Amino acid sequence: MNTGVKITAFAAALAATFGTAYGVGKGIGPVEEPKKTEHAGHAAQEPQKKAGHEGHGEESPTAASSLPGGLQISQDGYTSPWRPRPRPGKSTLKFSIKDAAGKKVTAFTTEHGKELHFIVASRDLNTFRHLHPVRAADGTWSVDADLPAAGGYKAFADFKPAAPGARGITLGADLSVPGAYAPKPLPAVAPTATVDGYQVRLGGVLDPGKPGELKLTVTKAGKPVTDLEPYLGAYGHLVALRDGDLAYLHVHPNEGGPGPDVSFTATAPSAGTYRLFLDFQHEGKVRTASFTVTAGANGTAPAPAATGTKDAGEAGHDAGGHAHG
Repeated sequence: MNTGVKITAFAAALAATFGTAYGVGKGIGPVEEPKKTEHAGHAAQEPQKKAGHEGHGEESPTAASSLPGGLQISQDGYTSPWRPRPRPGKSTLKFSIKDAAGKKVTAFTTEHGKELHFIVASRDLNTFRHLHPVRAADGTWSVDADLPAAGGYKAFADFKPAAPGARGITLGADLSVPGAYAPKPLPAVAPTATVDGYQVRLGGVLDPGKPGELKLTVTKAGKPVTDLEPYLGAYGHLVALRDGDLAYLHVHPNEGGPGPDVSFTATAPSAGTYRLFLDFQHEGKVRTASFTVTAGANGTAPAPAATGTKDAGEAGHDAGGHAHG
């Protein structure tokens, strides 16, 4: 997996404000020389094939879309004016995407097997849900989500309208689950993540403002997993959320596969702390390994690492998505 990655929706628009991918530190585990980066956007639609487009946001950005993805509920004339009121536990979330005329959008471009990718995360970044909502004929999306505790959450709708010249967009909306709120601290830094009997190690070199490669290595019972399965057209998917404002990045892997290594090329935009969530599929089940990463200032960063979660998620959970929390 040694060629440049295509990072998601808004990646090209983020070069100035949020880099071309997510912020991570320098010196993650074993040091690897960064591979040559091509350009920002989603990765290949199929494993082992070179990506053929820059992904969401490849056109020239507007002033509004130059912000990191997920920080706005309206962008480029599209908005998601929803105010869901989920309860603790399982709830059905319904929303729609409206165009500048106020009409519900019913035509989307399929990317990585889906018309729309939907992420829900808690504000303390301890709960993460990658869901797959279903669209009704009138443009209303619905999905079952398991939000385990009271508190603040954020939902991200990552999509590209089918309208001529439309850009990829990621809209973000705040959610509030009623009840006594007890936020958890950000999980501590550790060299590996353990998920459902799998160990995932994060390695590579990244500096803020410079492209670098992340390599995630998947093992089980001490043996390399060399038969990872395609999930949404790739051997791994990586979502990064910035601590504090939950700016969103969705990263797809470089060429290669099917394991044990899954690599991503990305640029850290600045110092800061981030949570990374790696989705990978093996033996018919999707697992999610989570990582806490710190990017250092002035191009120097402490070594980032990973933290495991007890609930790694599963394929088919929450209307075809998977989760951990």
